[in-house]
Amino acid sequence: MAMTMHNPPHPGEVIRELCLEPLGLSVTEAAEGLGVSRKTLSAILNGRAGISPEMAIRLGKAFNTSAESWLNQQLQYDLWMAKKNSEAIKVRKLYAA
Repeated sequence: MAMTMHNPPHPGEVIRELCLEPLGLSVTEAAEGLGVSRKTLSAILNGRAGISPEMAIRLGKAFNTSAESWLNQQLQYDLWMAKKNSEAIKVRKLYAA
């Protein structure tokens, strides 16, 4: 069973630090390589947008990684953010009749 990360980074940070910076790629160059607009990639890098399944496939092909790893990072991040606000989520336990 996978452990949830404590305060996982947004996948955009991972892309910037582990993919773009080591290769010396600008946002514009990376966006062109990924086949997306600079605006789209910039939103992900700045944490304003998440990684969609299609973007995960693009990242996997571009950086020789698995699409699943990118989606898992996004899921871990989203779940951690949701848990931070879980007090506001009001539910009632449901039982069999």
